[in-house]
Amino acid sequence: MRADAARKREQVVSAAGAELVDLAVAARDGEPVRLSLDRVAARAGVGIATLYRHFPTREALLEAVYRHELTRLCDAAPSMAASGSADEALLAWMHRYLDFVDSKRAMGVNLRAMVASGAITQSDTRARLTEAVAHFLQAPIFRTDVQPGDVVAAMAGAVIAADPDQQRAQTERLLVLLVDGLRRRSGSR
Repeated sequence: MRADAARKREQVVSAAGAELVDLAVAARDGEPVRLSLDRVAARAGVGIATLYRHFPTREALLEAVYRHELTRLCDAAPSMAASGSADEALLAWMHRYLDFVDSKRAMGVNLRAMVASGAITQSDTRARLTEAVAHFLQAPIFRTDVQPGDVVAAMAGAVIAADPDQQRAQTERLLVLLVDGLRRRSGSR
């Protein structure tokens, strides 16, 4: 792919991701949401034909956004884990995870269809998140008997279990409890 074409593709993916964040906010306010490809193209500063040249379907664009944002989230883990307090870094990364989850809600039916078709697999997503969490759990302040996959399951569980009326706030509180439970205590491994 030529450099200018790759740049335009990236602009479209970034614009669609930003549009999904806006739609997630609108969905929380009870507004109906649907990703407008015309708005994405305008936000990216490209014509609709350019958008369709790179992404012939809405699903292709949403899949690219999903993969891009998952990669960005997981790629941030090593540098975040290496900076500052390990527990604060993990909690900050978990907040990024919540942002990722929030933006996926706006994908709604399209995301479920991508999972059903196998274009996006829960096992791949879980594996990548587990690998990211492992970077944090290497810090000596955390218990050694905790598996990264268990932390990922607990994060997902917090999202699912939170009261819809206070989804984000309650999930954030649950993640604070999770990180607290991960800290090594005297007498623990």
